[in-house]
Parts: sequence; structure tokens; C-alpha cells
Amino acid sequence: MRKTITIGLLGMGTVGTSVVKILTENANDISQKVGIPVNIKKIMVRQLDKTRNIDVDAEFTTTIDDIINDPDIDIIVEVMGGMNPTKDYIVQALVAGKHVVTANKDVVAKHGQDIFEAADKSKVDFLFEASVAGGIPIIRPLKQCLAANKISEVMGIINGTTNYMLSKMANEGLDFNSVLAEAQAKGYAEADPTADVGGFDAARKIAILASIAFGSRVSIDDVYVEGITTISTEDITYAKELGYVIKLLAIAKDDERGIDVRVHPAFIPAKHPLASVHDVFNAIYIKGDAVGETMFYGRGAGGMPTASAVVSDIIDVARNITHNANSRILCTCYSQKSFCPVQNTESPYYIRLLVADKPGVLAAIAGAFGAQQVSLHSVIQKRKVNNSSELVLITYQVSDANLRLAINTISGMSVVNKVSNVIRVEAEDFA
Repeated sequence: MRKTITIGLLGMGTVGTSVVKILTENANDISQKVGIPVNIKKIMVRQLDKTRNIDVDAEFTTTIDDIINDPDIDIIVEVMGGMNPTKDYIVQALVAGKHVVTANKDVVAKHGQDIFEAADKSKVDFLFEASVAGGIPIIRPLKQCLAANKISEVMGIINGTTNYMLSKMANEGLDFNSVLAEAQAKGYAEADPTADVGGFDAARKIAILASIAFGSRVSIDDVYVEGITTISTEDITYAKELGYVIKLLAIAKDDERGIDVRVHPAFIPAKHPLASVHDVFNAIYIKGDAVGETMFYGRGAGGMPTASAVVSDIIDVARNITHNANSRILCTCYSQKSFCPVQNTESPYYIRLLVADKPGVLAAIAGAFGAQQVSLHSVIQKRKVNNSSELVLITYQVSDANLRLAINTISGMSVVNKVSNVIRVEAEDFA
């Protein structure tokens, strides 16, 4: 009878150190849950002589073969991050018959199909709960707890950096550059923040969630992406006045038009559950035909929350090994559905303009919108900017294509000095 489960760990950064910490400090509890002890045998790092702030009874190596070719190692845990050579290491491990647990959203979003096929061929587990939303359990619930449902929508705040920034802008009136500098100083944003503020981090995560929720392969290339770099304090102020909150939303919908997957800033009603998600917290809001509406909330990043999800997967795999069970739920993408082009998506829009301060301007603008079947729900004119009047418009539901045609027309009108911003309105149903 097997006496222990043995792990090979790839990476000893923030998440890797936290994984070691949990496995060490909670060793007795984990042993009881699995049935036998779970131990780390080897850890692959870049530098053997680096000082580390945690003691671990394991052998350090800089060579992947030392781990993959070790017959005692049952599970390889990848927390290195990055695309290359990480993807190759994962596939090599699976081909060698090792179970793999990862926190790597980049690899799963880009190369999930190849990895799932390798795992299926070798009849081993590949688990990736930590790849989306850190410590929030969402992959397993979608695959198991909500499996009875036809999921029609997944909408979430799944990037803590941008949520922190937008929360600070709303609560303290700070501008984008100020909150970005603060986020970088606190370690929430990288020196190059493009992946976060450009929406690309969230796009990778929603591609993974959409693939699982809708049973169809969705890659990062299928996701329409806008970031938050154009959001100003004026937009935040108007949103609040109109009863909304601005969030960077990751949205996936499956309806008769096809799969619609987007990441962009949006106005959402202040009464919506996602509007109350602040700072670095994440939340995923799901609609299913049986369960109705449900939401998952928690810390979406950080060493310990992410390691919590990693160790949860380790325990799942260890239980399977211990009991000689086969409970693998690998790729749930049973078909390849069609996609809804972004130009066919529909929503209300918020539009902020600077226009000439003279009679007849609003009528001219309304006429230009009407020519493209864009109906106006409300109009606000409250302040002057230099010699221009500022107009804020909220439209009724309109296709992205028609809205863009209208904006192009309006941009060329002599009475319009500037189109300051255009932002979608989500979770709103105007009568």
C-alpha cells in the first residue's frame, strides 16, 4: 500500500513559497484529508544559492529532468508562470505520466487543448483551479456543481489591479495616473502594467471560464478587449450621478447569436451585486437555467489565496491516487460553437461629448444618432469646458456597429469639438 504522495514543485516565488507554507503548516490536516502524507521531494528554481525566507525539507535543482524523470514524484506543481518553457514542461510531465497542477492562466488560455489531450492520452490529472481568480473556487464549480445547468452568462471582475484603481478613483476622486502609481507602489501593478490596465489579464481568464461554461473552445484571440486607460474622473463622477459604477468587466454570453466574449470597462447599476466589489477583490456572477443567478466572491490574487487553490487541487489529485480513483474531468469543450462578432453585440451606451455652445446643437446630434437607429434615453448638460458645453448621453439598446457609425458621423460634425468617451452600459434593461 502506498505510504506517501510525493510532489515536485516548479518555482519558488511568491506563490511557490506560499504553497510550501500551506503544505508544511497544515501537513497533519492535509494528511487526514488525503489518507496519507503529502510531501515535497524536489523544487526546481533558477538559482540554487538564493536566500529563501522559508525552510523546506526538499532537494533543490535547476533541471526539469531531475523532477520529471524521478519515479517517486507523483504530482508536478507548476507555479513558475510565463509561457515558455513552462508549457513544454507541463506537456513533458503529462507525457511522462505525472499528474500536473498549475496556476498558469497564460498557458491554459493559449494551449489548453494541447495540454488536455496530453493529459487524456496519459490518463493523468491536469488541474488548474488557481489559474482564474486566485483563491475563489470557480473552475471546479463550473465543471461539477453547476454541471446540470445550461450557463447563459458569466460576468465578472477578475483583475484585482484594475478594480483597485477604479475603486480609488471613485472613492477618492483621484485620476488614472495617480492611482496607477499608487497601485505600483503597493505591488498591485507591475512596472509595465499593460496586461492589467489593457484588459489582457482578464481576457485570458474569461477565455478559460467561457470554454468551461459553454462547452466550446474559446481562445484569447476570440476575446474582444478594451482597457481602462481612457477612464477619467469625469466619467466616474457622471456614473455616480446617474446611479452607476464603472468596472472593468469580463463578459461571456451564449445565445442564439453565438458566443460573445468581451473585456471592457462598463457602467453597471449601483444596485447590481458586482457594483459592491471593491479594491483588489474579485467576483464572478453566473446565470444558469436551473440555479438562476449566483456569484462567487473573494481575493483574486496574492500568494496565499492563489496557493490555497493550488493546494486544493493537490489534495484532489492525491485523493485520486490514494484511492486508485479515476475522477478526471479534463476538457469540457465538447463542440466548437460559432462566435458573435463584437459589431453584432448590443447594449446601451454612455457617450460624453464637448460641443459648440449655441442653439440647435442637441437637435443636430440627436438627428445624427437617429439616422443610425440610435435612440437616446437621457441627456445631461451641466458644465462648460473652456468654450464648449459638455453633453452626456445615455442610449437605449443599440448594436455596436450602429453606435460606431453614429460616432463616426458625429465626430465629423462642425458643432462637435470632441468625443471624450464612449462606454458600454451592462446589466441594464431600459423600458
